[in-house]
Order: sequence, then structure tokens, then C-alpha cells
Amino acid sequence: MTVSTLVLAIGLVLIFEGLVFALAPHRIEDLLRMISAMPVETRRLIGFLALTFGAVLISLARLI
Repeated sequence: MTVSTLVLAIGLVLIFEGLVFALAPHRIEDLLRMISAMPVETRRLIGFLALTFGAVLISLARLI
């Protein structure tokens, strides 16, 4: 992986994260309340699934 690819990936993450904050700031408060009400194990599972899905997407992107 090159540095430019890493910078591109970080930039894309920041764009999508920024869009959520810019377009739906009140919804974030609701989501934080929902997440804080979840058991730790459920949050950990969601994080693991997101990590796995992200890795699969990266692998697929490298094949294309």
C-alpha cells in the first residue's frame, strides 16, 4: 500500500463522516443514545462485522 492510497482512504472516511455530521446532526444524538443502551458485546460484534466488511470491500476493490 502506498502513502497516497492511505491518504485517499483517510480522506474518504473523513468525507463520509463529515457528511453525517453536516446533514443529520440531531440524528447523531439519537444514534449515540441507542449505542450507549446496547450491551458491550453487541457493540463489539457490530465493530467486528464492520471491520470484516471493510476488509472484504478493500480486497474486492484491489481485484477490480
